[in-house]
Order: sequence, then structure tokens, then C-alpha cells
Amino acid sequence: MYEIIIIDDEERIAEGIAHLFPWEQMGFSVAAYFQSGRRALQYIESHHVDVVVSDIEMPDLSGIELCERISGMPVRIVFISSYQNYEYFRSAIRYKVEDYLLKPIRFQELSECFSKIREELDEENHVSAEAPVAYYDQIVREVKNYIEQHYQDASQNEAAALVGMSSGYLSRIFKEKSGKGFMEYLTEVRMKKACELLDNIQFKSYDVAYYVGYDNPKNFSRAFKAYLGMTPKEYRSHKGING
Repeated sequence: MYEIIIIDDEERIAEGIAHLFPWEQMGFSVAAYFQSGRRALQYIESHHVDVVVSDIEMPDLSGIELCERISGMPVRIVFISSYQNYEYFRSAIRYKVEDYLLKPIRFQELSECFSKIREELDEENHVSAEAPVAYYDQIVREVKNYIEQHYQDASQNEAAALVGMSSGYLSRIFKEKSGKGFMEYLTEVRMKKACELLDNIQFKSYDVAYYVGYDNPKNFSRAFKAYLGMTPKEYRSHKGING
């Protein structure tokens, strides 16, 4: 687990961010939350912290001033704010802040932000997809379930958005945990469904192609042959089905 702290001078917001989001499922642990930028700075100076989620406008020490104080430390910063302020954006860029999230924070945006941070931290620390096992296993289960329900029009980008990961990171995790690439698994699901439909004489080959997600019957036939070593027509002939 990577350690994060949360800073917001409004206690209900700091507490809400700390407790309402499934941090552990995303691979993070909330070590502490503060209503004071100065108290948070004292904590950072004496404890290991991987990520700081900080409001910008705070009375004792602003998020910008906090960035200045911890500049050079191996700590990532995520700003949260109620304002789309140009100067804040400039400061965020200058201090290489990971992201700038507007309140009220939406889970999808937070998930995408921390998925990216998790990917970067894993690569820096040479962590494989083996840890935490439960988190990545759940991701793969969700993606497989998505494919099996939406095999006609499933896409890797949509699956990645569903689980809050970048498409590239999902591709690597899915391959490492399932032993198959996203498209390989999607094709397998489509071809198994195609075989079920081809076993039924009432379906024409072009109907089957459309049903399993191919607009062009020729593309379907090529994919089917690549998967099973025979065309849909040869498959039916092999099974004694005429049509």
C-alpha cells in the first residue's frame, strides 16, 4: 500500500475524502488527514508519505506554499479546489502537481488520477502486478464480465474507463493476470458464441457475424478460421449441419 495524507481546512471534506473513497482497493492507505497545512507539513517532514491530496486555499499554509516547502521531496501532490483559477493552474504546472481536481470530487476522476499515480509508483518501485493480488484479481474479473456481457461492441478503452485505469496499464495487468491479451480474450468469447449460433440451422453465417460483433462477414470468416482452423461453412460441414 502507498501512503497518502489529505489536507483540507474544512473537516467534513477532509474526513469525507479519507473515508468515502475505496482507497485500499486502489492500492493506497490514508495515513492521516489534516485541517491545517502547517500540521500536515510537520507530519510530512517526519513520516514517509507517497501522495499528498491538498486543498489550495487554507488560512495557515496554502497548498501552493506547501508545494514550495516540500519541493524536492519524493512526494506527489494532487490539488483539490472549488475554483478554476488560472494562477492556481500555473502553480500546479510549475510544481509538477499530478492533477487538479475540482470539488465536489467525482469518483471517476479520482480513480483515473490515482490509477495513473499507482502505475508510476509501481514502475518506480519495480512492483509487479502480483501485489496486491485481490485488487488486480478483481480488476480482471470486472473486465472479463464486461467482455462477456458486451462482446458485440466491447473496447479496451471503455473497459479501462470502467475500472479507472489507463488503457495501456489495463492491457499489461490483464495480460499478466489472465495469461491472455484483451483482444485475445474478446475474440475467444466471440468465437465461442459464434459456434453456439452456428450449431443452430436457423442462423445464417452473416447473421452470426453481425450478432458477435462483425459488420463485415468476410472479416468474421477470417477471424473464425484463424481461431478454429476452418471457416464457418467448413465448421458446419464438419458438424453435419447444412445451411
